[in-house]
Amino acid sequence: MNLIRSVLHLLWMGITVIPWATAVLVASPFASSTRLYWMCAHWLGVAVAGGKVLLGIRNRVTGMENLPTGEKASAVLLVKHQSTWETFALPTLMPHPLAYVFKKELLRVPFFGWAMGRLDMIHIDREHRTEALRKVTEQGRRLLGQGVWVIMFPEGTRIPRGEKGSYQSSGARLAIDCGVPVIPIAVTSARCWPRKAFVKRPGIVDISIGPPLATTGRKAHEVTREVEAWIEAEMLRLDPEAYPDGQAHRSRLRPGG
Repeated sequence: MNLIRSVLHLLWMGITVIPWATAVLVASPFASSTRLYWMCAHWLGVAVAGGKVLLGIRNRVTGMENLPTGEKASAVLLVKHQSTWETFALPTLMPHPLAYVFKKELLRVPFFGWAMGRLDMIHIDREHRTEALRKVTEQGRRLLGQGVWVIMFPEGTRIPRGEKGSYQSSGARLAIDCGVPVIPIAVTSARCWPRKAFVKRPGIVDISIGPPLATTGRKAHEVTREVEAWIEAEMLRLDPEAYPDGQAHRSRLRPGG
C-alpha cells in the first residue's frame, strides 16, 4: 500500500509541476520576484496537500510565536535536513518569502529547476567553496535587507534519521554579518520520508521552531554550537525512538563532549 501511495504522489507532483513551472516561466519577465515566489509556494502547498491525502503525512508545527514579526524583520533559519519534505513544507508555513541556499545542479531538473532559476535565491557551486561563501554573504545581505528570510541547512545535506552531521558555521556567519537573529528548526521528516527513499510512510512530521538566538557581538562557531545543541536536543525529545542511546547523544552536544 505504501508503495502505491508513493507512486501516486510522485505522479501527482509530476502532473502538477509542469503547468505550474510553465506559468512561472511565462510570468517571469513581467512579475515581481515576490509574486513569483508566492506562485511557487502555492505549488508547494499543492505538493504538501497531496502528501497529506496520498501519503498520509501530516505536519505538527510548534513555536510559530518564535518567528520575527514585522514586514522588514529578518532572520536566518537553520534547519535540520532529513528529506525533501521540509524543503516543500517550510515555504507554505512561513509568513515571509524564503531564499534557499542550494546547489546549482538543481537548476537542471526539468520544470522544477527551471522555475527555481527564476526565483531570487542563492544557488552555489559546492566545488568552489570560497566563491560560494562570498555569494552567500553578498546575496544574503541583500535579501535580508529586503525582509526575505534566508534558509540554510547547517549540516549541508540530508542526514539519516537518528544521526547528526557536521554543523557548518556559514549560516551563523551570515546572520552575524547582517545583524539578524538565527532561528533553529528541528524536523522529524525521516520518520515518514527517509533519506533517498522512494517508499514513504504515513505519520506525523514534527516541525519545531526554536527561540531566536541573538548574534550581535558573537563568534560564528559559538552561535553554531548553540544551534546544534538546541536542534539535536529537540530531535531527541521529538523522536526518541531514533536515538536508542539518548544519554550518549546528549553528552556529545555538551562542550567538550
